[in-house]
Amino acid sequence: MSYRVNREIKVPQIRLVGEHAQGGNEVIATKDAIQRAEELELDLVEISPNVDPPVCKIIDYQKFLYEEKKKQKRIKANSAKIEVKEIRFSPTIDTHDYEFKLKHARKFLEEGNKVKAIVMFKGRSIIFKEKGEEILVKFALDLEDIGSPESLPTSDGKIMTITVAPNQKKKK
Repeated sequence: MSYRVNREIKVPQIRLVGEHAQGGNEVIATKDAIQRAEELELDLVEISPNVDPPVCKIIDYQKFLYEEKKKQKRIKANSAKIEVKEIRFSPTIDTHDYEFKLKHARKFLEEGNKVKAIVMFKGRSIIFKEKGEEILVKFALDLEDIGSPESLPTSDGKIMTITVAPNQKKKK
């Protein structure tokens, strides 16, 4: 984000806030604010340009940019990086294979990722559409303790899907 500084601010009046404003908040002529900033060997920075009058602050611009960059970096580091992991089933899946894939889905959900379960119908296996829906519903119920389905199983041609999102962890 770029900010207008000192003589780049072209409006006749601004709202000056912060420790260098009288009472912490005052409406003042822009040229007077720039002169006050120069006397303090600091910069007049336009913080909020979309209000009337624009809000400005007298601060060290380079230090301000550095702090903003640090804040953005901290926000980015704390934001959750959720991936969607895919698990594929066939309508005629064996019990052992199902349990194996269920174990992987559990691991993905515990890591905080979403799991997209897909039943692929190949050739004439489309006649087992109910079987595919049963598998996906069973899958969602088996993961109920650590994840919740985002919607009911949806069908799109020869593919049936359901997405399970991890439950929100309660912070202590």
